Parts: sequence; C-alpha cells; structure tokens
Amino acid sequence: MPSIASRPYSQAAADRLAAGGLHPVLARVYAARGIADARQLEHELGALLPFSAMKNAAEMAGLLADAIAAGKRLLIVADYDSDGATACAVAVRALREFGAAVDYLVPNRFEYGYGLTPEIVRLAAERGPDILLTVDNGISSVAGVEEARKLGMAVLVTDHHLPGDELPSAASIVNPNQPECAFPSKNLAGVGVIFYVMLALRAELRGRGAFGAKPEPNLARLLDLVALGTVADVVRLDDNNRILVQQGLKRIRAGRAVPGINALLRVAGRKTEKAATYDLGFVVGPRLNAAGRLDDMALGIECLLAESEDRAFAIAQQLDTLNRERREIEADMQDQALAALEKTEVGESYVLSLYSPDWHQGVIGILASRLKDKYHRPVIAFAQGNEGELKGSGRSIGGLHLRDALDLVAKRKPHLLQKFGGHAFAAGLTIREAHFGEFSAAFEEIARALLGPGDLERVIESDGCLNAADMNMELARSLAAQVWGQGFPQPAFHETFTVENQRVVGEKHLRLRLGKGGRIFEAILFFHSEPLPERISAVYRLDVNEYNGSQSLQLMIEYWEEAGSGER
Repeated sequence: MPSIASRPYSQAAADRLAAGGLHPVLARVYAARGIADARQLEHELGALLPFSAMKNAAEMAGLLADAIAAGKRLLIVADYDSDGATACAVAVRALREFGAAVDYLVPNRFEYGYGLTPEIVRLAAERGPDILLTVDNGISSVAGVEEARKLGMAVLVTDHHLPGDELPSAASIVNPNQPECAFPSKNLAGVGVIFYVMLALRAELRGRGAFGAKPEPNLARLLDLVALGTVADVVRLDDNNRILVQQGLKRIRAGRAVPGINALLRVAGRKTEKAATYDLGFVVGPRLNAAGRLDDMALGIECLLAESEDRAFAIAQQLDTLNRERREIEADMQDQALAALEKTEVGESYVLSLYSPDWHQGVIGILASRLKDKYHRPVIAFAQGNEGELKGSGRSIGGLHLRDALDLVAKRKPHLLQKFGGHAFAAGLTIREAHFGEFSAAFEEIARALLGPGDLERVIESDGCLNAADMNMELARSLAAQVWGQGFPQPAFHETFTVENQRVVGEKHLRLRLGKGGRIFEAILFFHSEPLPERISAVYRLDVNEYNGSQSLQLMIEYWEEAGSGER
C-alpha cells in the first residue's frame, strides 16, 4: 500500500514569502518546491535567462545569418514527438520571417528510427540543402554528421538530450547539457533551445542592420508553441521554463495562439480562454504525438504551421482520429502486458523488461509509462524494429537515472546495446532480438545495484493538511492560476474526512459529500464506483467546479484509504 508523506520545506523561506504578501498556504507550497525568493515567481519575459549565457548560441546565430545573406538552403531535421514538432514549427516560422529559404524533414520512426542517422542524411541530400539544422536531436549523431560532411552539407545541432562520450563534428552545437555550457537552466526542452537560438539570430541580424527597412519579428508570438513543447516533453519546470510556459499560456488564453493549437483544443472540446498546463500535456500533446506514433509527424507539423483556421481544424480532426486509434492500441497492449505479468512475481523484480511481437512501436513508451505508474518500477517495453532488432522505450522512477543505467549496461556488456539515449526518467534503445533475455538480466542487475527496496515503495507526496477555513474558492482560484508540472507538481493536500453522502455518477465515478471541521465539502472520485467506508484519509486537490454558469469549490480525490477511528 502506498504511504502518504508531506513534502519538506524551509520554514524560513515560507515566512519570507508570506511576509512579501503571499497567502501562507501558497508560501508553504512554493517553499516546498525550492522557491526561496519571490523573484523566482516572476513570469515576465524580462526575467528570462539571456541567450548570451548559452554556449555557441551567438556562434550559430552568426552562421545562420551568413546563410540567410548568401541565400543558402536550410533543411530542418526534427524529432517525431511533440517537442520535435513544436521545435520544427518554431524554427520554420522564425527563419521564414528572417528571410531564410527553409524546409523541414521529419524521420518516419518506423523506417528510419530516431535522430540524424546516415540514412536520414542521404534522404535529406535529395532535397539539395546546403545546411542541415537539427531540432530536438543530433547530439548523439556522430555517424550522421560525418555522412553529411561527406555529402557536402554542414550541420548545425540544437538539442537538449544528454550527450554521449563523443560529440558529433558539427559546424556548431547548441545544447545546455553539452560540456562547458554555463547556461543555468539545464532543463530546456528542444523547443526551448531552438527558441533561444532564434533570439540570438534576431540579435545578430539586428546588429547587421537587417531590420532597418522593415519591422523586427516579434518572437514572443512563438511562445504558445514553446509552452506546448515544454509541457508535452515533461521536462522540469524550473524558474526559466515556468516563464516560457506562463507566457505561452497567456497567449493561448488571449486567443493569440497559432491556428493549429486552437484547432487541437477545439476538437477536444476545451476552451482556449481556460487553457492550463493540463491541456498542453494531456489534451493537445497526445493528439500531436499521435501523428508520430502511428503515422507521420509531418501531419502534426503541418497542423502547427497552418495559417488558416479551416486547414488547421481539418488536420486537427485527423490527429484526433489517430489519437483515438492510439488509445485503442494502447489499451490492448496494456491488457496483454498485465496478463503476462500475472504469471510473474513482480514483487521480486526491481525492473520490468517486456516484449511482444504484437506490440506497436509507436505506443511502447506510453505502455512503459502506464506500467511504471502501476508497479512503481522502471519499465522498458520492446516492439519489433528492423529485421532482427527490438526497439525499446523506457520510463523510470526516482532513484534510477535511466539513461545512466543504460550507459552502465553498455559499458559492462558492450555487445548488448546497439544505440541508446534519453534522460533520467525516459530513454530509448535498440537491441538485437536474440539478446532480449541477456539484456533483461543485465538491466535487472544494474537496477539492484542502484536501487534499494525502499525505492520500490510508492510514496504519495502531499503539501500537508489544510485548515477548514483555508479550503475555499479564493485559494482554489489562486492555485489554478499558477503553472504546475514536472518538477513543480500541482499542490495536493491530505486530511481525514467523514463520508456524509456518496452516489455513483456517470456509471463509474463517485460524487461525495465529505465532512471536516464542522463543514461539508463537495468532492469527486473518478473511476471508482464501489462504496467508501465511513471515514477516509484522502489526498486531494482544490478545484473550481463549473456547472451551468456557476462556480463552486470541489475536492478532487487522488488517493484514499480507510481511516482508523483515532485519526484526525
């Protein structure tokens, strides 16, 4: 059974924040997320970190400015997920405004796999570009960059993934995670990196007098795309990323998003004026990702590049259909995986490595994520790749840096991994099908060395208890107005309640009336229809419920367990 733990926080930091005018609960919540100074909560564009702090940003800007002046042809090579798609759209839109001759290419994951591979370089060469510009990939493409050099094309790499032991011999590399880069935010998504490069390019062009006879492009118009890619890629929302996301959401809510984002919200029945990080991560992002998972991410990029509402909506409808298909495939795969795991003693395993020849390569990452959440263990799910190969997608828990764990496997057994890359919590890899059993054993061995039994116990973090007087609409609205996400989690609280009334709604949800401190609170528990006991300990979020034009406070129950008679 999971345990509930209150997030630790600095009382001194909370006191400083409260003294500055923050609600005491908000001050406590922020302090628990590492906020020690109210200036960290600023979300104006002027508070963004400068591009000058990013290694090679000015250098790459100079190369791009030279290319534009010489009329050279640029080809963007993008990744096939939401981060790659938004990064591609940012680059195409900005470069075209700057006067560049630019097009894009996104690899079909089923034919070419991830990154700037030699095969993709040869495909790109057929377009006749002078320069290849990678977005959200390229930091590990040593062979691909070499192939481009042989074919007479220069390569500019923009990426955010962790580099390997060898960097590609590109003309320039911008990546906050490359050696000797002093940029303070190492958590930029790929779309954030290319946005910074475009900021540097605008400054370079300004210095060359390129905007003397015309208005200077307003790059803030791209922040809706930056916010979408940042949230959808589940990077840590540090101070700088929160500014990018907050500013992007501000544009979306004001009706100034690109037609593609508006259309993706519309097909999902969501209101642009109330857009939040949830909509970016769980509504727009999955629909955009569906193109790369099941078909061709070029469809998603075209949606983001569309200039007319009609064209954007037509493409968004196709993406919505693909997303429904993706959900059906995912559900079938999850049923298969759970059936297989019923025959396995999961409790004895530190990791789960799973493979079925029936699984879809585009959905294994989502499957790994679902199983990781269910069993609280690192999971790698494999599907068939090229002949004799398996493509794997992994998700991890706190305590096991997945990319580093795979690196250890590669060092100890060099023949096992053909290629791999990723982050702490997500990674991809390719192995030979014949090596699946040996890889599973090696990965388990590494995990046992890095994890302890306590790491496998799920802990639900909360922000402590609330006084009944603080459980109100004012606080709920204040919490809803903030940007929450990876590394800056949405606040949840825990209390013991009496269950005063309960009824099933929508055939599978419980509508509750909960008692605490002499007050009654309306609450909802989704995807649970069995009766609750008379007293429960619950982890919940404060929510503003809208119904028939009116608003009321509602508690969103995230976890519950029966409370003993002695609990408060």
